[in-house]
Amino acid sequence: MYKAKERVVTLSDDQIRDLMLRFFYDRNSNATSMRGKHSGAAVTISVIRADLKASHGLTRQQVVRNLTYLLSQGWVEEKAIAKSFATPRGSIVPSVTAYYIITAAGIDRIGGPSEFMRDKFEGIRIHAAGQNIITIGDGNQIEARFKDVGEALVNLADTIKASEDLDDSAKLDLIADINSMQDQLAKKQPNKGVLQSLWTGVETAAKAAGIVEAVTKVTNLLQSVLW
Repeated sequence: MYKAKERVVTLSDDQIRDLMLRFFYDRNSNATSMRGKHSGAAVTISVIRADLKASHGLTRQQVVRNLTYLLSQGWVEEKAIAKSFATPRGSIVPSVTAYYIITAAGIDRIGGPSEFMRDKFEGIRIHAAGQNIITIGDGNQIEARFKDVGEALVNLADTIKASEDLDDSAKLDLIADINSMQDQLAKKQPNKGVLQSLWTGVETAAKAAGIVEAVTKVTNLLQSVLW
Protein backbone atom coordinates (compact mmCIF):
# COMPACT_ATOMS: atom_id res chain seq x y z
CA MET A 1 0.00 0.00 0.00
CA TYR A 2 1.26 3.45 -0.88
CA LYS A 3 2.20 5.48 2.18
CA ALA A 4 2.01 9.24 1.85
CA LYS A 5 5.16 11.09 2.74
CA GLU A 6 5.09 13.23 5.87
CA ARG A 7 4.43 16.84 4.96
CA VAL A 8 7.42 19.01 5.83
CA VAL A 9 6.75 22.70 6.39
CA THR A 10 9.38 24.99 4.92
CA LEU A 11 9.57 27.66 7.58
CA SER A 12 12.64 29.35 9.01
CA ASP A 13 13.61 28.50 12.58
CA ASP A 14 12.61 32.02 13.69
CA GLN A 15 9.13 31.50 12.21
CA ILE A 16 8.85 28.15 13.96
CA ARG A 17 9.98 29.67 17.26
CA ASP A 18 7.29 32.32 16.94
CA LEU A 19 4.65 29.65 16.21
CA MET A 20 5.81 27.58 19.17
CA LEU A 21 5.93 30.48 21.62
CA ARG A 22 2.42 31.50 20.55
CA PHE A 23 1.35 27.87 21.07
CA PHE A 24 2.57 28.06 24.69
CA TYR A 25 1.06 31.55 25.09
CA ASP A 26 -2.35 30.34 23.92
CA ARG A 27 -2.15 27.24 26.14
CA ASN A 28 -1.47 29.46 29.13
CA SER A 29 -4.21 31.95 28.20
CA ASN A 30 -6.86 29.24 27.87
CA ALA A 31 -5.67 26.90 30.63
CA THR A 32 -8.02 25.69 33.35
CA SER A 33 -5.32 23.68 35.10
CA MET A 34 -1.56 23.87 35.56
CA ARG A 35 -0.84 20.61 33.74
CA GLY A 36 -2.80 18.46 31.35
CA LYS A 37 -3.11 17.27 27.79
CA HIS A 38 -6.20 19.26 26.90
CA SER A 39 -6.57 22.09 29.43
CA GLY A 40 -3.17 22.49 31.07
CA ALA A 41 -0.80 25.45 30.76
CA ALA A 42 2.14 23.03 31.03
CA VAL A 43 2.33 20.08 28.65
CA THR A 44 4.60 17.16 27.83
CA ILE A 45 6.80 16.97 24.75
CA SER A 46 4.51 14.35 23.20
CA VAL A 47 1.54 16.74 23.38
CA ILE A 48 3.64 19.59 21.96
CA ARG A 49 4.79 17.46 19.02
CA ALA A 50 1.31 16.12 18.29
CA ASP A 51 -0.45 19.49 18.51
CA LEU A 52 2.11 21.35 16.41
CA LYS A 53 2.14 18.60 13.79
CA ALA A 54 -1.65 18.76 13.58
CA SER A 55 -1.89 22.55 13.52
CA HIS A 56 1.21 23.53 11.53
CA GLY A 57 2.66 20.32 10.09
CA LEU A 58 5.89 20.61 12.10
CA THR A 59 8.19 17.59 12.28
CA ARG A 60 9.73 16.18 15.46
CA GLN A 61 13.11 17.64 14.51
CA GLN A 62 11.66 21.11 13.96
CA VAL A 63 9.88 21.02 17.32
CA VAL A 64 12.78 19.65 19.36
CA ARG A 65 15.55 21.91 18.06
CA ASN A 66 13.44 25.04 18.42
CA LEU A 67 12.14 24.06 21.85
CA THR A 68 15.79 23.73 22.88
CA TYR A 69 16.37 27.30 21.69
CA LEU A 70 13.30 28.68 23.48
CA LEU A 71 14.42 26.97 26.69
CA SER A 72 17.98 28.30 26.46
CA GLN A 73 16.69 31.86 25.91
CA GLY A 74 14.31 31.70 28.86
CA TRP A 75 11.06 32.05 26.86
CA VAL A 76 9.94 28.57 27.98
CA GLU A 77 10.91 26.52 31.03
CA GLU A 78 10.94 22.84 31.86
CA LYS A 79 9.28 21.61 35.05
CA ALA A 80 10.03 18.05 36.12
CA ILE A 81 7.27 16.27 38.04
CA ALA A 82 8.49 13.30 40.06
CA LYS A 83 6.22 10.40 40.93
CA SER A 84 6.73 6.79 41.92
CA PHE A 85 4.80 3.58 41.43
CA ALA A 86 4.91 0.11 42.95
CA THR A 87 5.72 -2.95 40.85
CA PRO A 88 3.84 -6.24 41.32
CA ARG A 89 6.81 -7.42 43.39
CA GLY A 90 6.52 -4.48 45.74
CA SER A 91 9.46 -2.43 44.52
CA ILE A 92 9.07 1.34 44.32
CA VAL A 93 10.11 2.75 40.95
CA PRO A 94 10.63 6.51 40.55
CA SER A 95 9.22 8.22 37.48
CA VAL A 96 9.90 11.75 36.25
CA THR A 97 7.79 13.51 33.61
CA ALA A 98 8.96 16.76 32.03
CA TYR A 99 6.37 19.48 31.39
CA TYR A 100 6.97 22.65 29.40
CA ILE A 101 5.36 26.02 30.07
CA ILE A 102 5.80 29.60 28.89
CA THR A 103 7.70 31.95 31.24
CA ALA A 104 6.82 35.52 32.23
CA ALA A 105 9.42 36.69 29.70
CA GLY A 106 7.71 34.61 27.01
CA ILE A 107 4.30 36.04 27.90
CA ASP A 108 5.67 39.58 27.72
CA ARG A 109 7.34 38.77 24.38
CA ILE A 110 3.96 37.93 22.84
CA GLY A 111 1.56 40.06 24.86
CA GLY A 112 3.76 43.08 25.54
CA PRO A 113 5.31 44.36 28.79
CA SER A 114 3.14 44.12 31.91
CA GLU A 115 2.82 46.63 34.74
CA PHE A 116 3.66 43.67 36.98
CA MET A 117 7.13 43.19 35.48
CA ARG A 118 9.72 43.17 38.20
CA ASP A 119 11.50 46.49 38.43
CA LYS A 120 15.24 45.89 38.00
CA PHE A 121 15.84 48.98 40.15
CA GLU A 122 13.53 47.76 42.91
CA GLY A 123 14.81 48.80 46.32
CA ILE A 124 16.69 51.83 44.95
CA ARG A 125 15.24 55.25 45.69
CA ILE A 126 15.40 56.50 42.12
CA HIS A 127 13.80 59.87 42.71
CA ALA A 128 16.10 60.51 45.64
CA ALA A 129 18.95 60.17 43.14
CA GLY A 130 17.35 62.86 41.01
CA GLN A 131 16.40 60.51 38.18
CA ASN A 132 13.20 59.91 36.24
CA ILE A 133 13.20 56.30 35.08
CA ILE A 134 10.59 55.11 32.57
CA THR A 135 9.84 51.76 30.94
CA ILE A 136 9.94 51.66 27.15
CA GLY A 137 8.49 49.31 24.54
CA ASP A 138 10.77 46.31 25.09
CA GLY A 139 10.50 46.45 28.89
CA ASN A 140 13.88 48.13 29.39
CA GLN A 141 14.06 51.00 31.85
CA ILE A 142 15.88 54.19 30.91
CA GLU A 143 16.14 57.86 31.87
CA ALA A 144 13.05 59.72 30.65
CA ARG A 145 15.12 62.26 28.72
CA PHE A 146 16.50 59.43 26.55
CA LYS A 147 13.03 58.12 25.64
CA ASP A 148 13.29 58.92 21.91
CA VAL A 149 16.61 57.19 21.38
CA GLY A 150 15.50 54.30 23.59
CA GLU A 151 12.38 53.71 21.48
CA ALA A 152 14.44 54.03 18.29
CA LEU A 153 16.68 51.25 19.62
CA VAL A 154 13.57 49.13 20.30
CA ASN A 155 12.49 49.62 16.68
CA LEU A 156 15.98 48.73 15.46
CA ALA A 157 15.99 45.55 17.59
CA ASP A 158 12.63 44.50 16.12
CA THR A 159 13.93 45.13 12.60
CA ILE A 160 17.04 43.06 13.30
CA LYS A 161 14.94 40.15 14.61
CA ALA A 162 12.85 40.18 11.43
CA SER A 163 15.85 40.41 9.09
CA GLU A 164 16.44 37.55 6.67
CA ASP A 165 20.00 38.72 6.00
CA LEU A 166 21.30 37.98 9.51
CA ASP A 167 21.72 34.55 11.05
CA ASP A 168 20.52 33.80 14.58
CA SER A 169 23.99 34.13 16.08
CA ALA A 170 24.46 37.62 14.64
CA LYS A 171 20.98 38.64 15.78
CA LEU A 172 21.69 37.51 19.34
CA ASP A 173 24.94 39.45 19.44
CA LEU A 174 23.31 42.63 18.12
CA ILE A 175 20.33 42.44 20.47
CA ALA A 176 22.69 41.90 23.42
CA ASP A 177 24.64 45.03 22.43
CA ILE A 178 21.42 47.05 22.05
CA ASN A 179 20.32 45.92 25.52
CA SER A 180 23.70 47.05 26.87
CA MET A 181 23.11 50.45 25.28
CA GLN A 182 19.70 50.62 26.99
CA ASP A 183 21.44 49.86 30.29
CA GLN A 184 23.71 52.86 29.74
CA LEU A 185 20.66 55.02 29.02
CA ALA A 186 19.33 54.20 32.49
CA LYS A 187 22.22 56.22 33.95
CA LYS A 188 22.03 59.91 34.76
CA GLN A 189 25.32 60.28 32.89
CA PRO A 190 25.77 57.43 30.39
CA ASN A 191 29.31 56.34 29.61
CA LYS A 192 29.78 57.90 26.18
CA GLY A 193 32.78 55.74 25.36
CA VAL A 194 30.84 52.53 26.03
CA LEU A 195 27.84 53.78 24.06
CA GLN A 196 30.00 54.81 21.12
CA SER A 197 31.84 51.49 21.08
CA LEU A 198 28.63 49.45 21.24
CA TRP A 199 26.90 51.57 18.62
CA THR A 200 29.80 51.37 16.16
CA GLY A 201 29.52 47.58 16.09
CA VAL A 202 25.72 47.54 15.87
CA GLU A 203 25.64 50.23 13.17
CA THR A 204 28.22 48.48 10.98
CA ALA A 205 26.55 45.05 11.16
CA ALA A 206 23.00 46.36 10.73
CA LYS A 207 23.90 48.50 7.71
CA ALA A 208 25.70 45.56 6.11
CA ALA A 209 22.41 43.65 6.43
CA GLY A 210 20.56 46.44 4.65
CA ILE A 211 18.96 47.90 7.75
CA VAL A 212 19.51 51.56 6.98
CA GLU A 213 16.43 53.56 7.94
CA ALA A 214 16.22 52.28 11.53
CA VAL A 215 20.00 52.73 11.96
CA THR A 216 19.93 56.30 10.63
CA LYS A 217 17.17 57.24 13.08
CA VAL A 218 19.19 55.96 16.05
CA THR A 219 22.35 57.68 14.79
CA ASN A 220 20.58 61.03 14.57
CA LEU A 221 19.02 60.71 18.03
CA LEU A 222 22.28 59.55 19.62
CA GLN A 223 23.95 62.81 18.68
CA SER A 224 22.41 64.60 21.67
CA VAL A 225 23.65 61.86 24.02
CA LEU A 226 27.17 61.46 22.71
CA TRP A 227 28.02 65.08 21.96
